[in-house]
Amino acid sequence: MISKDAIVLFAHGARDLRWARPLERLQAELARIRPDAMVRIAFLELQGPDLRQTLTALAAAGARRIDIAPIFWSQGGHIAVELPALVEAFAASQPAIELRVLPVLAELPGMNEFVARAILAQADGTR
Repeated sequence: MISKDAIVLFAHGARDLRWARPLERLQAELARIRPDAMVRIAFLELQGPDLRQTLTALAAAGARRIDIAPIFWSQGGHIAVELPALVEAFAASQPAIELRVLPVLAELPGMNEFVARAILAQADGTR
């Protein structure tokens, strides 16, 4: 049975393809935790697939609800301006699909405390 739910990890992209390795590990972890959801990666630029390609492929695979997780630390032009335009354009072409953009990383509940503790653990471990 094909899942009706999907999660897209949306990142900037880089010329060095090794940059995507942490995203691939996050994708694998999400797929392990939510084996019923289709988990994909999409890039804004410099790498493929882009967001429209990924959303189109998920729609063709039967996704009916797609959560887009911006893998950006904070809001900025890419998230505040470019992402909504990309989502709106796709939504206009696929009105039956529910699209939702999740918060950027720094706005996820508990993220700042988690990162602060991880930094302190590393700093304290080097003394």
